[in-house]
Amino acid sequence: MATGNNEKLAVLIDADNAQAAVIQELLAEVSRYGTATIKRAYGDWTTQNLKGWKEVLHKLAIQPIQQFAYTTGKNSTDASLIIDAMDVLHTGSVDGFCLVSSDSDFTRLATRIREAGLVVYGFGERKTPEPFVAACDKFIYTEILRAKPDEPKAEEVAAEVAELPKLKPMVLTALDATAREDGWSTLAALGSQLTRNHPSFDPRNYGVAKLGELMRKQGYLEVKEVPMGEGSNQVHVHVYVRRKAAQVAKTK
Repeated sequence: MATGNNEKLAVLIDADNAQAAVIQELLAEVSRYGTATIKRAYGDWTTQNLKGWKEVLHKLAIQPIQQFAYTTGKNSTDASLIIDAMDVLHTGSVDGFCLVSSDSDFTRLATRIREAGLVVYGFGERKTPEPFVAACDKFIYTEILRAKPDEPKAEEVAAEVAELPKLKPMVLTALDATAREDGWSTLAALGSQLTRNHPSFDPRNYGVAKLGELMRKQGYLEVKEVPMGEGSNQVHVHVYVRRKAAQVAKTK
């Protein structure tokens, strides 16, 4: 599986199950993982349902792919996107795919792409079915991409706090898998393991921008920073994480 910011990525958007209002932020997120060399949005552009996409398509140079709804109740857009994805896969022109949809119909597509050794980034709302989320290497909930006001609403804060208790077992499982004999794990290794175990994991789901910031908020963890590269003009810092001694004693 290719990794790094030099990846060539195909961004395939299921316009029937994605919101035009967040696509600019979504493409900015894509740029963190690579370069979007293919940008396509699929839908029946003759309908009024997708009229909000017109300005976005032109502004962001996204190619609209027309797919008529031939039969009521059947989503021909999904089939068109899947066929194109397989065509792109077999050309070998990209290193990975960004599948933008909240529809579980793309679960098998994500799995097939990963079987071929390519990376899959999923983008969808929190209502996205778990099988599709799990089929991706990483899944980003589009709610965290929307611009937020300086002062979050009370219900937004409550929603973030409600998610935090679920974080502890995720972190401790990942920590057990990555810790050295002294109990310490690097922040990078911990973050990678969290994403492998839970593709939808992202510090922004919990109201913070960075993993280190999120770990420092967890009272059951110790966090230390070790300066590296003495004698250089730039001092790199390695961040390490482990359970607090009291927490380890409780598990014995």
